[in-house]
Parts: sequence; C-alpha cells; structure tokens
Amino acid sequence: MHMDNYNILPILSNLLMERIVAMDKALEQFVAVAEAGSLMAAAEVLHVSQPALSYNLKRLEQSLGVDLFHRSSRGVQLTPYGETLYSSAVFIERLHSNALATIARQKAELDEGISVGTGYSTWILLLKDYVIEHFRAHPAAPINVSIGNMMRCMDQLLAGDTSLFIGHRIDRLKEGLEVDFIPLGTATDGYFVRPGHPLLGEIRDLDEVRAYPTSMAYPVDVRQKRLVSGGQGYDASRLGHAFTSNSLEACLEFVTATDAVLIHSTVLRDYFAGQGLHQIEIRPSADDRKAVMGIYVLPERRTNPKVQSFIKTITERAIALKLFPTYPG
Repeated sequence: MHMDNYNILPILSNLLMERIVAMDKALEQFVAVAEAGSLMAAAEVLHVSQPALSYNLKRLEQSLGVDLFHRSSRGVQLTPYGETLYSSAVFIERLHSNALATIARQKAELDEGISVGTGYSTWILLLKDYVIEHFRAHPAAPINVSIGNMMRCMDQLLAGDTSLFIGHRIDRLKEGLEVDFIPLGTATDGYFVRPGHPLLGEIRDLDEVRAYPTSMAYPVDVRQKRLVSGGQGYDASRLGHAFTSNSLEACLEFVTATDAVLIHSTVLRDYFAGQGLHQIEIRPSADDRKAVMGIYVLPERRTNPKVQSFIKTITERAIALKLFPTYPG
C-alpha cells in the first residue's frame, strides 16, 4: 500500500498540472473576450478559431455553474459573475507578472551581479567604464565596488565581501592566506605637485622631493596589519607624511593648496593633469619604487565562469590600454 501511494503521486501531480494549465488557458481566453467585447475580436487577438473560443468559454461557464457573459448581436458583456472573475483574473495576472519579474531580477543578481575591490587608479582607468557598460547590459544586476588600499581590499576578499580585487601585489602576506594573484604588469611611483611648485622645471633627485611634505591616499589601517608578517613595518605607510587620507580627492585638495607632494602611481598622470597637478621629473635611481599590478582572487572562486569572464575582460582591457608595462614573471 505504501508503494502504491508513491506510484500514484506522479499521476496525481501530472493531472494537477494539466488542470492548472487548462485553467490558465481558459482564464487567458476569458480575459481576452471580456476586454475585446466580442468573440470575433478576441479570436483574432488569440489566433484561435471563433468556434473553439466559444466552446472553451462554455466549458468554463459549465465548470463554474454560472453565466459569465450576456451575449447579443452587438457582442458580449460581463455578468456580475463575470465581473468578479475578471477582477480576480486580472489580479492573478498581475501577481504572475510580478513573480516572473522578481525571479528574473533574482536570476540577474545571481548570474550577473558583481562585487569587486580596487584602488583608485584601476577604478578610473579600468573599472569605471566596465561597470557602466555592465549596468547598461544588466540593469537589474547589483554592482558593488569597494575603493580603498590593498590591505582593506584583501580584508574584504577574505571575508567574502568581494569576489576579487585589482591592485598591487602585497608583500609579506602571512602564510596560510590562500589567495591567487594574476599579474597584469608594473606601475611606478610618481610625484605630483601644484602649478608653480618650487620642484618643477628641473630634473630632481628623490632626496630633493623628500625634503618637502608628502601626501598619500589610502594608508593601511592598524587592524589590517594582521594580514602581513612584520605588520609593524607598515606603520611607514602613514607616518612621515604630512597628510594621509582614505580619500584621493581630499589628498588632491590638500596638495593643490600647499607645497606638499602627492605620491601616487604614474598611471594616473593624465588624470592628475586634468586636476591641475604637474608631475615632477625624477632622475632615475635604484630607489625608484615599482609595484606589480594584478588581480587577487580566492582559489575556490577562480573556476567560477563569471569570475573567469571578469578576469579575462579586465586583462584584455589593461593590455589594450597599454596601462602597465609588460610583467615578465
């Protein structure tokens, strides 16, 4: 008897689905007739024959035990029963449409939503245009971009707040932090000042630059030092500068109003020029700081098709823009 119950369940389920589909079709035809005001007009809209439509409406009325229409030579008009069914059918259709829209939105969030971390340089030069294009292609998909220093981005990556982040390679990451790094190229530190600054007009040594107050965006927070071996060494990211901030805009305003020197990657030289800053010409030396730029991603997420597609797109854009010199390693 127990097995018989299991055997009959699929049959009952199929019968129920057939009943639902048939009722859905009947309601669709009923609404079309009510809104068209005649069987002939509704038949044209539904692309069915008028006799078939008339037969289906009769079956619906028989199943409900009431007349839904007053029929005359001028067409059809809803009875009070028909008015009730029409109101309910329209409500059901609205619920159905809302449900489909919600499902589509949820699917877009899962399939196309993106959450990435980045520094300011890669946001301006790589991600901004990509994000706008992505939004236009998938307007229902949520986009989250976290802009900050690389240690903050790493913190968020490990916490699962982002799928990946773009920035420079972090030295001395603690053992046990399982992350993959995909290199894109190298970036060099540049030095930027306001118009008329005393350091402009000649090639300068780094010692001359260091004689002036400096500014840097996105210094490392104290709590982020736990991610690296010898975290106390990162104190230098904040100490020794006249002004640090997690806002690049604030650093630009400070440097524009003072003799301070902004230290930032040279990849943004054109952007800074648009903000009114000039790059100091530096004499090449062994002290020139270079950083390997790339994409950090958790190993378990690297096989995700969406993450793979994102990495491929960003890599291709970086190459097309010739953003970073080729990284050999």
